Amino acid sequence: MQTTYFWNMQHLHGRQITATFVLLFLFFKSSFAQREMNLPDHEEKRYYFGITLSSNIARFQLEHHPKFLQSDSVTIIGSTNKAGFGLGLLGTLRIFPHLELRTNPHLIFANRELNYYLLYPQVGNSTQQAKTIESIYTSFPFQLKFSSDRINNFRVYVIGGVKFDYDLASNSQRRRAEDLVKISKGGAGYEAGLGFHFYFPSFILSPEIKISNSFGNVHSRDPNLIYSNVIDRMQARMIVFSIHLEG
Repeated sequence: MQTTYFWNMQHLHGRQITATFVLLFLFFKSSFAQREMNLPDHEEKRYYFGITLSSNIARFQLEHHPKFLQSDSVTIIGSTNKAGFGLGLLGTLRIFPHLELRTNPHLIFANRELNYYLLYPQVGNSTQQAKTIESIYTSFPFQLKFSSDRINNFRVYVIGGVKFDYDLASNSQRRRAEDLVKISKGGAGYEAGLGFHFYFPSFILSPEIKISNSFGNVHSRDPNLIYSNVIDRMQARMIVFSIHLEG
């Protein structure tokens, strides 16, 4: 089932990923075509700041509870990729010439969908039920950033680190309807990604792609809720496409 979700994700979003790399290629070509080096003193800065615009593709990684095998109603559970967006600030501290410490506090709007197939649906309902879980995260990531040598107005980098999320839309204490699933309010996770710096006369444009996943279980299981009691664990999975504007 996990393999199926992975390939579905690649199929659904292949065009967006292809468009992103085409855009990167054009920026790359433009940067090498420029003989004048922009922002030549930027590497001497001890710290610098920026803003972030991002889009995301989010889903849940599910683990069935033993109750699922005993259920005479819910026969299939799955999670569908859903799109979202985010806004953030960026702060970078230079430790060494190629090593930086970065934080990127973010407000993230994410949607994830759970799909159920019911053997005995209620009268008037379909056998297939989709439950969308909306989240508004305040995310506080702390990352190490490793950069390559600068080539004219181009540089590539990789990042890795941890994050701490708090879901402002979480209702693990408020949801009581039997057809909903409860999500925990906060949790930690990890992030890893790849990005590119394109130096312009007055700013740096940095497109980036990363994975951003939770460490542990985000599901607050309630044995009294029919859509929750068949799920044991859920881990939040996300792919994030970001554009950083840095100075």
